[in-house]
Amino acid sequence: MAIKNVHAIAIAALCILSLTSIADAEGDVAAGEQSFKKCLPCHSIGPGAKTKVGPELNGLDGRKSGTAANYNYSDANKNSGITWNKETFEKYIADPRATIPGTKMIFPGIKSDNERDNLWAYISQFSADGTKK
Repeated sequence: MAIKNVHAIAIAALCILSLTSIADAEGDVAAGEQSFKKCLPCHSIGPGAKTKVGPELNGLDGRKSGTAANYNYSDANKNSGITWNKETFEKYIADPRATIPGTKMIFPGIKSDNERDNLWAYISQFSADGTKK
């Protein structure tokens, strides 16, 4: 009887750890919103977002690099061939100038995998019109 209880507890613990790992891999939207404060001097997102020093970031997931309206992109961005998704964004935001040599974006990058996950979770929730999906 005691062995069955140990097995049940072990299985329950593994299930909880698996769910926690899945949640961590997807990122924490609230933490990403805090991280986005690093982006706010140049970018906006959400309802009423406007182009600033950089383009607005609504609808970034699935958008081709260099295509946001009302922003004068570098040729490097326009010709990068990137379609934004979690993988391309996280590579770019870790080191923008290494990912797209010639980009106008002057940002040292976000080195933490966890922070990049959280930032993507926040940014990717916005549709092209600025509403949350």
